[in-house]
Amino acid sequence: MTGTDATRTAPRICPLCEATCGLTLTIGRDGTGEKVTGARGDRDDVFSQGFICPKGASFGELDSDPDRLGTPLVRDEHGELREATWDEAFDTVAARIRPLIERYGPNAVGVVLGNPNVHTMAGGLYPPVLLSTLRTRNLFTASTLDQMPKHVSSGLLFGSAGAIPVPDLDRTDHLLLLGANPLDSNGSLCTAPDFPGKLKALRRRGGRLTVVDPRRTRTARLADRHVAIRPGTDALLLAALAQVLFEEDLTDLGPLTAQVEGVDEVREAVREFTPEAVAEACDMDAGTIRTIARELAAAPTAAVYGRIGSCTVEHGTLASWLVDVLNILTGNLDRPGGALFPLAAHDRAPRPAGPGKGFALGRWSSRVGGHPEAKGELPITVLAEEIETPGEDRIRAVIAIAANPVLSAPDGDRLDRALPGLDLMVSIDPYLNETSRHADVVLPPPPPSRSAHFDFAFNALAVRNQVRYTPAAIPLDAGAMDECEIHARLVLAVSGMHGADPSAVDDMVVAGSLAKAVADPHSPVHGQDPEELAAGLGGSSGPERRLDMMLRLGPYGLTLDHLLAQPHGIDLGPLRPRLSQVLRTRSGRVELLPAPIAADLPRLRRALGERDDRLVLVGRRHLRSNNSWMHNVATLNGGSNRCTLQVHPADAARLGLDDGATARIKAAGGELEVPVEITDAVRTGVVSLPHGWGHDRAGTRMSVAAARPGVNVNQLLDGSLLDPLSGTAVLNGFAVELAPAR
Repeated sequence: MTGTDATRTAPRICPLCEATCGLTLTIGRDGTGEKVTGARGDRDDVFSQGFICPKGASFGELDSDPDRLGTPLVRDEHGELREATWDEAFDTVAARIRPLIERYGPNAVGVVLGNPNVHTMAGGLYPPVLLSTLRTRNLFTASTLDQMPKHVSSGLLFGSAGAIPVPDLDRTDHLLLLGANPLDSNGSLCTAPDFPGKLKALRRRGGRLTVVDPRRTRTARLADRHVAIRPGTDALLLAALAQVLFEEDLTDLGPLTAQVEGVDEVREAVREFTPEAVAEACDMDAGTIRTIARELAAAPTAAVYGRIGSCTVEHGTLASWLVDVLNILTGNLDRPGGALFPLAAHDRAPRPAGPGKGFALGRWSSRVGGHPEAKGELPITVLAEEIETPGEDRIRAVIAIAANPVLSAPDGDRLDRALPGLDLMVSIDPYLNETSRHADVVLPPPPPSRSAHFDFAFNALAVRNQVRYTPAAIPLDAGAMDECEIHARLVLAVSGMHGADPSAVDDMVVAGSLAKAVADPHSPVHGQDPEELAAGLGGSSGPERRLDMMLRLGPYGLTLDHLLAQPHGIDLGPLRPRLSQVLRTRSGRVELLPAPIAADLPRLRRALGERDDRLVLVGRRHLRSNNSWMHNVATLNGGSNRCTLQVHPADAARLGLDDGATARIKAAGGELEVPVEITDAVRTGVVSLPHGWGHDRAGTRMSVAAARPGVNVNQLLDGSLLDPLSGTAVLNGFAVELAPAR
């Protein structure tokens, strides 16, 4: 930290999207204490090198939002939420949740984890401890609204749901991008500060960018080729690309050959998916499909990258699988310039190659609908029925951490009605939002400037290996509680250890982790004394000690002191081939056609030749937003960041819709009235409505968002449309009816 007594600066990793840019915060002082008065890009940051987007620039406004909760809330005997002390809040949790667990069992508790958990240090460290303490099978996360298809396909292919290859953006010669708009999202499952700059650099060095998207997004406008595919047909297109590679003898696995099994089986599986067979369903020219396949095969290096538009559709897992199949068939998996597996500093030291435990689906199912688990999670769309339906293992308590499923999941009205029927609801959230307003106890974390930051999730998805840690930029306000301590105390409250020092949670994790490490012959501390190792850990808090331990057990031999000495980060070099280190399949090889994938392919074959002329809806991203998080920040909730229904001029003329007028849109789950925005940025037959809006429910305390509430697109869905392999909600490419509002 530098500066005078009146003004100083401090580094801070931005927690507002997956790009994880380095910021330089300007910190001033007023009558109430220190506050963030400005934020700019940190030019010395080893990863982002000064890049910043509007979200990062608004850090100070978000940090000091007057609508943020400053003290816990507890529901009183009259049903009203009132301010309480931290002791009162945790006493309430402990007194009410333990009897529920003891009487009805651990599955009486449902845990809901929202997307912001992967953007905080506390969210990375403590929910796994909470879940292992509770032993509930009722876990619901935002993954089944977003990325679960990629976890499932990676688990089936590589044996680990976390083994997600990312495109080597800085070195690739050819990028085929499907259902992603990184110029607005800043990237997803691909952590890359200045994604726009990296795409422009790709083209400057003579590379080629092909974007497949039903909208002419900012990313599509940058591309060499934009293909306006019919939504929901990405898997058909990808299967046709694979078919062309086989038909024209364009496959070349190179060094991967010895590590892959099932190539001939995939050849047979995609035989029917010729460009001519899929062209009508995709609304694409067969010749264009063949050209894309040939260009992909001919490029010196190439990467195929698909994101939310190819995940949150009815064939999301098949599309995610086929993305990596194409990378493998062209020899671009695990090679520089292709798609590689990052190696984060907190990862376990690499193990020798060999067979592993593999990845299993459907180890249990949801109680009411019988939906199979994936990666230990159930579809978040079934949460309401698990609360409403009587019987053994009915969910009677919910712990929601940084989650707002009333807005983010289909049929939020049903969940809105179900939550008041719980015996107990606990929410860790800085706002009283559409979901947390139902809680009996609300535990508000401090503003991000008061929290230390380390990216556990995103360093493992970064396009360059690096590591950064930023301590809290501003001390906690009087009466506030550190976010990690809130999580630790919650663990103690549900475990029967209420009242113990929260450091007991971290000590327990350290002891258990070191005991395993010293017994592992591949660990760097094999055979050493775990108590001596624990005593030698650095850090001024339990979370820092845990981070120091993970770094010491990791692949680079780093410690927390190394990170503290380099506040702008440590560059660990470009991504390197390491497929043999990540493979954990039972065979020890890439299993190119896993049985669950093969069993789902007939469903895709039935889509061949189908032509549905109904209007379909897709979502859209905005650079000034991240789901529903930032609609309460005035500088971000304005301008073009609006909740409008984008309609192509030809469709608008056919339906009698005027620009700025109100339309009624209807689907299986309900109907909405929304202002129309006529634009040729969306293709004919497709309308677009953004995700994360609908801030018009009573009982919230988000004044800026409530002033421009928008409508909740997820209320058009009843939750029945799911990708069967991953349980992911179909949020894109579903049929709608549209007419002028009366």
